[in-house]
Amino acid sequence: MSASAVRICVVGLWHLGCVYSACLAKLGYRVTGIDEDATVVKNLMSGRAPVFEPGLDHLVSEGIATGNLSFVDDIEEGAKNVEYVVIAHDTPVDNEDRPDLSPVLRTANQLKADQHPVVVVSSQVPVGTCEEISSLLSHGGGPRDLAYVPENLRLGQAIDCFMRPDMIVIGANRPSAMIKVRALFAPIQTRIIEMDLRSAEMTKHALNAFLATSISFANEIGNISDLVGADALKVAEALKSDSRIGAKARLRPGLGFAGGTLARDLRVLQQIGKRHGYEVLLVDSVVEVNRRQNVSIANRLERKIGKLKGKSVAVFGLTYKAGTSTLRRSVSLETIKGLREKGASVRAFDPRVSRLDVVSEPFLLCDDAYVTCENADVLVILNDWPDFAKLDFKKIHSIMRSPAVLDMQNLLDPRKMADHGFKYTGIGRAAITAS
Repeated sequence: MSASAVRICVVGLWHLGCVYSACLAKLGYRVTGIDEDATVVKNLMSGRAPVFEPGLDHLVSEGIATGNLSFVDDIEEGAKNVEYVVIAHDTPVDNEDRPDLSPVLRTANQLKADQHPVVVVSSQVPVGTCEEISSLLSHGGGPRDLAYVPENLRLGQAIDCFMRPDMIVIGANRPSAMIKVRALFAPIQTRIIEMDLRSAEMTKHALNAFLATSISFANEIGNISDLVGADALKVAEALKSDSRIGAKARLRPGLGFAGGTLARDLRVLQQIGKRHGYEVLLVDSVVEVNRRQNVSIANRLERKIGKLKGKSVAVFGLTYKAGTSTLRRSVSLETIKGLREKGASVRAFDPRVSRLDVVSEPFLLCDDAYVTCENADVLVILNDWPDFAKLDFKKIHSIMRSPAVLDMQNLLDPRKMADHGFKYTGIGRAAITAS
């Protein structure tokens, strides 16, 4: 059967579901994206995704133009006569990074008992969830073939990650499901690793826990390097050159990871350990190092400019990471809240954020980077948007009340900043002052 004859519905249209829908349509499948929010569906039919991802709006528009892609807000309509149902909700988390499975389980409950497509779960779920989904699907003779394909998208690079992944993990509940899901992903040339459902779910937890461990390790090394005057970026360069570690290792010190992605899997592992009476000492330490790193910014600033009460702080970068528009569980927003609690006033700039996105937040969002810095006592850089490094820092120096910079992403060149007259501080980098 050719790809154009295969019909797929993708349920849940935020970042994961939109990328899934657009990329599967690009591969030639006939795809219907489904979401309960009629406004999201209407905007997607006009080629506007609900979250910014480079190239996504274009890919959505292209899919609609070819007739391979459409969107509806009714699951009964969208799941009719399809060969595959992909559950692709971006699983929400609470303030403790615990996953809320209600959208995923609700979708499983809504699938018609008299339709028998293959169900592919790609939402981030705790190990054991697919067995619960299988039970829901089997009730009343519903869909029987079930697979878990953990998503491995990265914000800002999601389309490339989908189309050219390092590997595709498929966990299936039976051989027939494995055969059908392998066929679904056959147009993507990469290694496919087969396993059972629980192993696939655990693979997602393990991948994110490993990445989180790397980030906390890098930040611990960076903090120790600051104590002794070493350059942690040079240390990281050496580590990445070791073949046992590798060039892509996440070893740059800076901010900790944000909640909602990596933290979700760490919380799941902690819950599993608690349930079985096993101390997950390494996971607990990774979580604690990350918490300490993200709450340390106010303390770093007070060591730099004194008490924050009455001070004006300029912030560059609000989103979860550069190249996206999502603010969900953003470290920047949590940081600003901490600065406000210490009595600082905050102005912020992010090219991907509008005032409507932060209408309830306790800071002033500026449309211009330079206006953000006017009369500021310190500038804090909280995400690594490359354009921040291209700004005119001579001009910024002239309009700040106190030319101090805390660069939590190590985005700027310390020597150049010192030459401009800034009191510059990075993370894990030896202090450099103007000569």
